[in-house]
Amino acid sequence: MNQHAIQNLTLFDLLARSWRRPSAVAELRFSADGSTVAFACLDGTVAIAAVADQEPPESRIRVSGDLGQTTIRPREKLPAPLIATAAMGDGNVPLASYLRSSFLVGTAAGKAVHLSADGNVLETLVKIDGSIVAIDHSDRAALTAVSNGQDIFLSRGGGDAARLRHGATSSADAIAFSSDGRHLACGFDHGLSIWALEGGAAPMRNISLSARPVSMRWSDDGTWLACGLETGGFALVSMTDGRTDIVAGFPLPVRTVCWSLPENALFASGAFRIAGWSMTAPPRDGETSGALETGRAGLVPVETVAAHPEKKLIAAGYANGRITIAQIGARDELLVRPLGSAVTALAWSGDGLHLAVGTVDGTAAIVTFPAQMFK
Repeated sequence: MNQHAIQNLTLFDLLARSWRRPSAVAELRFSADGSTVAFACLDGTVAIAAVADQEPPESRIRVSGDLGQTTIRPREKLPAPLIATAAMGDGNVPLASYLRSSFLVGTAAGKAVHLSADGNVLETLVKIDGSIVAIDHSDRAALTAVSNGQDIFLSRGGGDAARLRHGATSSADAIAFSSDGRHLACGFDHGLSIWALEGGAAPMRNISLSARPVSMRWSDDGTWLACGLETGGFALVSMTDGRTDIVAGFPLPVRTVCWSLPENALFASGAFRIAGWSMTAPPRDGETSGALETGRAGLVPVETVAAHPEKKLIAAGYANGRITIAQIGARDELLVRPLGSAVTALAWSGDGLHLAVGTVDGTAAIVTFPAQMFK
C-alpha cells in the first residue's frame, strides 16, 4: 500500500474489523462478559463475532524517533469469519444477552432459545403462541419477558410463561427490564405499562402517550425510564414521583435512547445533532437548563446513540453512515467514519474499548480503540 493510500484511510478503516451480511443489521448485543457480539439481521439470521482482536491497535502503533509522530499501520489479516445461524424468522429476530457469553433469541416459532457463543441453539427457555417480536432478560432476577405483538409473557427461571397482559386491540412490541429486575416496562400502540415484579408480577402504572414507543431504556438506578416515540419526541417517566413528561421537537422517530452513568445524563437520537440533558436538571415542563450541547449540528439526522460506560463520551451514528464520538457537553468530535451506509445500531463493550456497529447495507463491525485514545 502506497503512502498516499495510507493517508486516505479513515479511523474506521484502521481500527475496525468489518464483515458484510446479506441483509441489514437491525440490532446488536454484547454478551454479559463482553467476549462476543451478536448481530441480528433482517433476513432472520444472527451472526456472532468474538470481541478479542488478533491485531490489536497497540501492536500496530509506531512512534517515529525523530519527530515523535504517532502512526498506526493498517491490518494485515482478514478478521476471523462470523458464526452465522440459519434463519430464525421472516424478519429481524429480537435479541437479549444471557448468562455470561450467550444470547436469547426470539423466533418466529414462538420460542425464546438459548444461543451459545459458538452459534449452537442449546435449549428453549420459553414457548408461546405466535412469533416473538420482543424479548428481554434480567440475569439478576432470573426473569425472561417476551411479546408476540399482542400479549406479554413472563417466565421465572425458565419455568412456564405467565401472561401479564392480554392485548386484544393494541400491539405490544417493546419491553425492557430495569437493571435490578424489579420492574418491567411494556410499550403498546399509544402508551406503556410498568409492572412491579418482586414477589409476584403486579401492574403498577399505565401511561397514555401520543405515539407508539419504539425504544425504551431504564436509568442504571431504576429511577427513570426514557421511552423514544415514533413521533413527537420521547417520554421521560419518573419512578420517584410518578410524573411523565414529553420532550418534544424531534423531526424523526427517537429510535434509541441511552444513559451516561459517568455524566448522569440522558441522550436521544432523532435530531440533527446529538441531543442530551444532564439529569441534575432533567427536561421536565420544557426545562432546558440541563441541555448538553454535544458535538456539532448538521443537516443529517442522528439515527442511533451509545454512551461510553466509563468516560464522558457519546457515540453517534448518522443516516449518511457518519460515525462520531463526542465529549459530552463539548463541540469536539472524533470522526470515526465520514460516510457510508446508514447506521442502524451502536453499542459499547463494558470496558469501553470496543464499539460495535451495524448498518443498512449489512455491515457488521467492531471498532477497537487503543487504550490511550480516551484518556
